[in-house]
Amino acid sequence: MAKITYKHPDGTETVVEVAAPNTVMRGAKLNNVEGIVAQCGGSAQCGTCHVYIDEGNRLPLPEMHEAEDDVLYGTASERRPTSRLSCQLPVSEDIDGLVVHLPPTQT
Repeated sequence: MAKITYKHPDGTETVVEVAAPNTVMRGAKLNNVEGIVAQCGGSAQCGTCHVYIDEGNRLPLPEMHEAEDDVLYGTASERRPTSRLSCQLPVSEDIDGLVVHLPPTQT
């Protein structure tokens, strides 16, 4: 299990516990977190699960693959250095406490 904090554009936070082997995206969908659309269901094709990793993050996240990198150039909200697709972030105890910021729009 990992506790994930989803920070909404209006400043509110949703904190949920997500079990492995889910992803940060799947954890949001399972817990009805607003702001993650996930149209492609987690196959890194649509960019509607775009998040910004908190700039203070020190938790180990997987390297970004080329496909994720390409998709992030076409997201509805601006790409930033901290942009990731939440479907490409597997949940494990190692990321307990992860904070992600939701962009203003996904579509």
